[in-house]
Amino acid sequence: MKVVKFGGTSVASGQQIKKVFDIVTSDPKRKIVVVSAPGKRFKEDVKVTDLLIKCGEEYLNNGSVKETYEAVVNRYVEIAKELGLSNDIIDRISADLQEILHGDKSNPARFMDAVKASGEDNNAKLITAYFQSRGVEAHYVNPKEAGLIVSDEPGNAQVLPEAYENLKKLRDRSGILIFPGFFGYSKDGKLVTFSRGGSDITGSILANGVGAEIYENFTDVDAVYSVNPNFVENPKEIRELTYKEMRELSYAGFAVFHDEALIPAFRAGIPVNIKNTNNPSAPGTKIVHERTDSNGPVVGIASDTGFCSIYVNKYLMNREIGFGRRLLQILEDFGLSYEHTPSGIDDISVILRQDQFDSETERKVVERIKKELEVDNIEVAYDLAVIMIVGEGMRKNVGTMARAATALAKSGVNLEMINQGSSEVSMMFGVKGTDEKKAVQALYEEFFGTT
Repeated sequence: MKVVKFGGTSVASGQQIKKVFDIVTSDPKRKIVVVSAPGKRFKEDVKVTDLLIKCGEEYLNNGSVKETYEAVVNRYVEIAKELGLSNDIIDRISADLQEILHGDKSNPARFMDAVKASGEDNNAKLITAYFQSRGVEAHYVNPKEAGLIVSDEPGNAQVLPEAYENLKKLRDRSGILIFPGFFGYSKDGKLVTFSRGGSDITGSILANGVGAEIYENFTDVDAVYSVNPNFVENPKEIRELTYKEMRELSYAGFAVFHDEALIPAFRAGIPVNIKNTNNPSAPGTKIVHERTDSNGPVVGIASDTGFCSIYVNKYLMNREIGFGRRLLQILEDFGLSYEHTPSGIDDISVILRQDQFDSETERKVVERIKKELEVDNIEVAYDLAVIMIVGEGMRKNVGTMARAATALAKSGVNLEMINQGSSEVSMMFGVKGTDEKKAVQALYEEFFGTT
């Protein structure tokens, strides 16, 4: 049995959904199909989820908003017309959305979860109707009915262990099962969404629950590329990645896969195959526990912006027991999570995403660090980019760090910091945000050559 997930661009129009139908019905093992909300049909288009967020916020603030509501429903109307479906499915979608929008607003976060999740939920109903219209036995499956139980954390749900046992029963159902991504239900029956992009997580959870032989994730690219194609023309495709490599690349800016999505499949030892809805015959990229493909020490280069660093210096810091713990405790007291902590004997830097660190928080944090840790120097730097070079092959390869540092120096990029992961699967370089593209291009040329 295969679990198949289709992303937003794959279900954005009737034409795309016809491709989904052909892909699913071409392989009888493709029994469980997870779908996203309709995504962009063209560059300037708006995703249905974004329309729903706007719609929900307007209902919370103004009580109603006809224009945005109609924009959401019209997306489904257009898809239904392309697929030759009757108005019955649109009436059902419209009624469902109206019920949510006029529902309980006493808890705004819970209300917004229900509004956002309707994008996937209604698209699953529409796609099921299309499969049935083509004479195929297909059933819409609601996550509540299936027993997808999650923690009660609106916008950040985590799957609970008992959900897997419930989902195992899906194996016994007949026909093709169409399952909406992005949300589950708490133990007391409340709808709760995963973090944004969570349809990938749903697919991975289902693959684990039913013990799938493979989890196929269909998107709009032939494969995962070794670098951002907006930075390098015609970058090398990656045929095979390990879970560790993909996790590092997803964290550092690879948008192909939600960085939490691999965990359920990883724990069950299920390989993931990323494929293209528009070119399903392409082999795609397979994510596995161990790979045999040998393609040099580096498999991919990823980057992301929007980081800041807190640099702390204190003479004989290394002899001061508990210094690092007390530093991180101050950040924890302000609800700040950190990303990296490169350090020396008298120095330590803490890298954070700067969207959680405003000027008032910075002032209070710096004040406490100075007072409680009695540091010699403290500096806060903003607008940094983090660049990761990733590859299991780096464990057995000497000189990778030297090659990377030399390539960056030759391109005139100044390194703000360096950190090598303890697993030796990744190396992190901090540079000024304005140097991100130049740094990525220099590293790509060094490890993959110009194409």
